[in-house]
Amino acid sequence: MKQLFKKNNIGWLFVILSVIAITLFYFYPMIDALFLSLQSGMGSTLTFTGLDNWGRLFNDPTFIAALINTSIYLIVQVPVMILLALLFSSLLNDQTLKFRGFFRTAIFLPAVTSLVAYSVIFKYMFSGDGIANQFLMSLSIISDPINFLSDPFWAKITIILAITWRWTGYNMIFYLSALQNVDKSIYEAAKIDGASSLQQFLKITIPMLKPIILFTTITSTIGTLQIFDEVVNITGGGPGNATISISQYIYDLSFKYTPDFGYAATVAYVIVILVVILSTIQFKLAGDKK
Repeated sequence: MKQLFKKNNIGWLFVILSVIAITLFYFYPMIDALFLSLQSGMGSTLTFTGLDNWGRLFNDPTFIAALINTSIYLIVQVPVMILLALLFSSLLNDQTLKFRGFFRTAIFLPAVTSLVAYSVIFKYMFSGDGIANQFLMSLSIISDPINFLSDPFWAKITIILAITWRWTGYNMIFYLSALQNVDKSIYEAAKIDGASSLQQFLKITIPMLKPIILFTTITSTIGTLQIFDEVVNITGGGPGNATISISQYIYDLSFKYTPDFGYAATVAYVIVILVVILSTIQFKLAGDKK
């Protein structure tokens, strides 16, 4: 009995330490940032301004540009990436495919590449005399180089391509792991019933992966809302503010412009609100009540 009591105490000790750590490093900064969003200035010059920072959001053209750009990245890139990851995982789950290990590694490899390193490589690839322009011109698809980094439209496309290239393999691994646990007899039965590969993909693979799709969609949404490295290193948020993201704007408000930590905290809370709203919508659409 005494030993059992001691074991319980040790268990509670681990739980209490975890609760203290989570409270200290997660909840305290979140609550502190909320109070900070009601102030303006920095350090000892912080002054309470109520909801002024929240009202300022609606009249801030840079914030509106950052919000629109981030929304475009989210709406275009996440569905494309999820679909590509599903297709790659289905193809690479085929036991008859040769060099499966090589292809799996090749597609996953970008996920472990340094964010800064791959962003810089993309910047050079899509520069005026980069390999992308040289390749398109060699195929006579274009006659003059495309201004990938200085044109507002193409700069966004370049950012979207970079994110998709890096994170598709990461999501593919989740789907591939889930497909390993799907009973192969289900596919065999479907083949006997005459189901085509597309029907098997739509009627078996996607429904079986529904919880994983929900998970990757939410994590990809959160990641895209926090996009920073790619934008800063590839385009610097330009031309103008054509590619600036919300996270880059938070950095600029804190360290580049005249520091205003209160307003930066307000913009940061916009990401929190968007994550909560979009995650709730995704749970509702997926029909997950848990």
